[in-house]
Amino acid sequence: MSGSGAASGPGSGSSPAACRFAHYFVLCGIDADSGLEPDELAVLYQWLEADRQGKSQDAADTTSGENFDQSPLRRTFKSKVLAHYPQNIEWNPFDQDAVNMLCMPKGLSFRTQTDSKDPQFHSFIITREDGSRTYGFVLTFYEEVTSKQICTAMQTLYQMHNAEHYSSVYASSSCSMDSLASSIDEGDTASLLKLQRYNSYDISRDTLYVSKSICLITPLPFMQACKKFLIQLYKAVTSQQPPPLPLESYIHNILYEVPLPPPGRSLKFYGVYEPVICQRPGPNELPLSDYPLREAFELLGLENLVQVFTCVLLEMQILLYSQDYQRLMTVAEGITTLLFPFQWQHVYVPILPASLLHFLDAPVPYLMGLQSKEGTDRSKLELPQEANLCFVDIDNHFIELPEEFPQFPNKVDFIQELSEVVLQFGIPPEGSLHCSESATKLKNLVLKDLVIDKKNGNVSTNNISMYELLKGNETIARLQALAERTGVTVEKMDLSASLSEKEKDLKLQCEEAELRDYKLNVQLREVFANRFTQMFADYEAFVIQTAQDMESWLTSREQMQNFDKASFLSDQPEPYLPFLSRFIETQMFATFIDNKIMSQWEEKDPLLRVFDSRIEKIRLYNVRAPTMRTSIYQKCSTLKEAAQSIEQRLMKMDHTAIHPHLLDMKIGQGKYERGFFPKLQSDVLATGPANNNRWVSRSATTQRRKERLRQHSEHIGLDNDLREKYVQEARSLGKNLRQPKLSDLSPAVIAQTNWKFVEGLLKECRMKTKRMLVEKMGHEAVELGHGEANITGLEENTLIASLCDLLERIWSHGLQIKQGKSALWSHLIQFQDREEKQEHLAESPVALGPERRKSDSGVMLPTLRVSLIQDMRHIQNMSEIKTDVGRARAWIRLSLEKKLLSQHLKQLLSNQPLTKKLYKRYAFLRCEEEREQFLYHLLSLNAVDYFCFTSVFTTIMIPYRSVIIPIKKLSNAIITSNPWICVAGELGDTGVMQIPKNLLEMTFECQNLGKLTTVQIGHDNSGLLAKWLVDCVMVRNEITGHTYRFPCGRWLGKGIDDGSLERILIGELMTTASDEDLVKQCRTPPQQKSPTSARRLSITSLTGKTTKPNAGQIQEGIGEAVNNIVKHFHKPEKERGSLTVLLCGENGLVAALEQVFHHGFKSARIFHKNVFIWDFIERAVAYFENADQILDNEDDVLIQKSSCKTFCHYVHAINTAPRNIGKDGKFQILVCLGTRDRLLPQWIPLLAECPAITRMYEESALLRDCMTVNSLIRILQTIQDFTIVLEGSLIKGVDVNPIV
Repeated sequence: MSGSGAASGPGSGSSPAACRFAHYFVLCGIDADSGLEPDELAVLYQWLEADRQGKSQDAADTTSGENFDQSPLRRTFKSKVLAHYPQNIEWNPFDQDAVNMLCMPKGLSFRTQTDSKDPQFHSFIITREDGSRTYGFVLTFYEEVTSKQICTAMQTLYQMHNAEHYSSVYASSSCSMDSLASSIDEGDTASLLKLQRYNSYDISRDTLYVSKSICLITPLPFMQACKKFLIQLYKAVTSQQPPPLPLESYIHNILYEVPLPPPGRSLKFYGVYEPVICQRPGPNELPLSDYPLREAFELLGLENLVQVFTCVLLEMQILLYSQDYQRLMTVAEGITTLLFPFQWQHVYVPILPASLLHFLDAPVPYLMGLQSKEGTDRSKLELPQEANLCFVDIDNHFIELPEEFPQFPNKVDFIQELSEVVLQFGIPPEGSLHCSESATKLKNLVLKDLVIDKKNGNVSTNNISMYELLKGNETIARLQALAERTGVTVEKMDLSASLSEKEKDLKLQCEEAELRDYKLNVQLREVFANRFTQMFADYEAFVIQTAQDMESWLTSREQMQNFDKASFLSDQPEPYLPFLSRFIETQMFATFIDNKIMSQWEEKDPLLRVFDSRIEKIRLYNVRAPTMRTSIYQKCSTLKEAAQSIEQRLMKMDHTAIHPHLLDMKIGQGKYERGFFPKLQSDVLATGPANNNRWVSRSATTQRRKERLRQHSEHIGLDNDLREKYVQEARSLGKNLRQPKLSDLSPAVIAQTNWKFVEGLLKECRMKTKRMLVEKMGHEAVELGHGEANITGLEENTLIASLCDLLERIWSHGLQIKQGKSALWSHLIQFQDREEKQEHLAESPVALGPERRKSDSGVMLPTLRVSLIQDMRHIQNMSEIKTDVGRARAWIRLSLEKKLLSQHLKQLLSNQPLTKKLYKRYAFLRCEEEREQFLYHLLSLNAVDYFCFTSVFTTIMIPYRSVIIPIKKLSNAIITSNPWICVAGELGDTGVMQIPKNLLEMTFECQNLGKLTTVQIGHDNSGLLAKWLVDCVMVRNEITGHTYRFPCGRWLGKGIDDGSLERILIGELMTTASDEDLVKQCRTPPQQKSPTSARRLSITSLTGKTTKPNAGQIQEGIGEAVNNIVKHFHKPEKERGSLTVLLCGENGLVAALEQVFHHGFKSARIFHKNVFIWDFIERAVAYFENADQILDNEDDVLIQKSSCKTFCHYVHAINTAPRNIGKDGKFQILVCLGTRDRLLPQWIPLLAECPAITRMYEESALLRDCMTVNSLIRILQTIQDFTIVLEGSLIKGVDVNPIV
């Protein structure tokens, strides 16, 4: 299927095919010698359908009646390529089976003189394995059957059909005549007889017609020109007068003497009756697109089209659905055209033949078109997978979107701009389906519901031309006049009419309409292209280019990141992020960036060249304007210019092709017979003229060869084997699946295709898990200062959504019977049903990690049972989730957060009888080796922590379990006071909850708290045994299993420690033993810890005997604590983690300042009580309040007095708060408030100059050293630029309203 350069081998003619307008002319129809053959592909299709439905092959044979129960005129029969010219082109071989299948996708169809026989035009596309495309343009018309043998065979089929079915016409509801009768008034027997006649064939009474197709196959999509040429050929066949020249002359001319127009030029060539004009965009314009976007916008409407366009950009599965093949092509080509500068990289089959319906099982992104049968309800269409499917019902102006669907950036403004463009051309933005359909409805009004089967392919389903039947009827005449006045035209009716003067006037209007279509096309495309130019104006700055040459880049392509995604996203406006974070993960974006990198070493990709030139133009105009990084909508400014260039080319022809001329034909052949396409002379059409160099120069051939070389990636310096390997594995990462080959549908080929699916899914899983793992580990390392972050929360969420999509596609592959929209959830439900029936299995669930968490006191946190079924129940209890797809995604997120995804899926698949029942043999889930590798890749994700469930489902109710662990060796075994607890997280807190006396464990339910941050614990000091020494508090989320430890190591009670009756504890997430092992294997740095009880005891109560830090260490600690806060605010907002830990945790700002204040602090004397930092603070306040006698009015003194007043106010507010906070707790609150309100740099010098410092601090203390104090003030000033929001639990009850 592939080659390079222009071939001039045997049968291809001497003119290089690469420069010719058309490559092949094809004639398809009935083979008179073979007679009537049932369409084998239709039979295969039914067999595949029966296989999909889970029926046996025998059942398929006996029920093959969907074809054979129909009346013979409605059945599908085998078509054949009757002739094609030339025989072959070496680098674009003729694929006879594929062309036949796409010219007549559902075989031959028959009509009688009473049926509508309007010709129908449609186009198709063949995508070769290298991604290059060939276009086909087909006109299908009806020709009278002259073979007596075929007429007799049809008569015999009718006799058999009538004998079998008419006897049960009133008994069977499936009978076609019964369906017909049911829609007609019972008394109207005349109508019934009339309809019976329309649905029957009598050889003595009726004339039989059969479909025939003429087709042009071209390298470029010149749809309008090909359509005009084919229509003129058809008119020549049906005209009363023979054409001016034999048809061979015109076909020979377009095959061998009409060149491709050069880029930026227009070309005129000649059909049978009139010239045909086409044009080709220049090198710096948008690439050629000849399909009218007007039709696509009319069919879908702006809103729907933009939504489908977004789905295509995000590489979802898109299924187009219509009765009309040309509509499928128009919408598919229209949308892919709008992708510039990107290109669709996956399966692209705009017209999916019936025999390839099983390809909808493909677990890959695809864009396919499926012909609908008239009257088929969407609900009856069984699709293998719908979790990530965008279903587009073109005929009914309706789309179904996948869940979790991000909107296109500036969608409202974008649609508004598009509306302004289409309104200028008279198209309503909501689409004009009702207008375009009204002509068809006029013709089909009466018999719309009377025909029950429409399997006759690309031919119009208007079986009876009501206009012909009722010609002369006054009502119809009035309706027709009304239709003309409102601009509705019956397009199909003027094909077979003669060229009257009236039609010549119409022709001029059509040319005007064609020009309008061209102008509308280019203006709409400019608006779309402008969106990408604005969004990716700075993309080049984020391209990572590390390799020195192409060979080294290709060999290491899979290990490299070629685009700095995190930096790019951090540079984008917030509203763009949901869409952009997913889009930059697509294959089309990866290919675009690959092409950019490869342009260093080879000729730049044409689309990339045009796009880059547009960005340069913007920069010249804007001089890197800041508007590039805002979400302000900027309209396209090149609409007029683009339309003018098209108009100029079409108004003034640059080139005119050679006129058709008489050929050296045998006398007596090519005889004209009206209504019959003649048998063409093969010898004159097999080759082109001996010498025709007018259109082909050496440079053009060289240029074409260069393009072919680029398409096949034949890189300099690489031998063929290496090139093939690297091109397949490196340049097409994630794109393992080739296009389906239409010409070979043997079971072996189907099996091979499915095997490619399996390999592709496994490779995609490996790449996705690797990306998630490496980038997440990098993010954790950053928190410890080991590198730069290269993943954001948004990006992480995108990767997890992508993993959910992959799992859905894996579970949809090879499914026997589809149940619900989510194949994964359906499997889980069936597994749950089976497991719940076996109660003995539920009694011995698997345990997670160590059986119990123990402490010195012997109090234990009960084991959390690990159960796949229990996790499912958690999801089923979430009323917020309404769909199966949503439940499956929530279950994946929960399992990933619990580090049980691989284990759960392994357990699910361990039920082999269920898996065999649900999946065919070729399914991914039944390929044992690949399945094991898949589970292993998922297991690697356990090395990192995800909060993808907790952070997404923020409003659900979650059960928690808390355990308070006292130090019993030093504390009372029983306490008489009434303890309480308040648990807080990033999303809220529980409020104060009373703990039953002497019960250290309790469970409670509240709305999701998010990651837990603090616990407040205290008691009311009642009774004789009130003092309580708490080691720590443990709190566990009973759904996710996350367990947090809140170290305390302090007394709660009056007259002991610092006299506190409540404490604020800072939490740390605990890891299981298995997690720690994985972390060690992966060399991930350990997590940051919360404050330890040892540190709190030794520093704050001054009773510890541990080594005290020296002055240098203390100053370093302050710098590190402040630096961590600064780094926190430089992260994206959604990535900042807990500020509480940075303030109050180990190595936090409070701890660092405690060390500063503790340095040189005079220890407690013997027989004296302990002295705390807060004692010094209170003495300072007493001094400031008595220092009002200073009457100096200098400015700095006034400022100092103001600072003193504020400081005293804050200390009083803390002291008078309705809380039983100890002295160390009060100091923590003071530091937090001072940091929030930017007052610490003012307070430090006041305290350093306070006379109490000389009595309470030694001379060597840091606070008595001026240089150190000044340095401390400068460091603290660096965090004054940030808005610090304190967690409510830290300052609850402290009122520091401004001083009056």
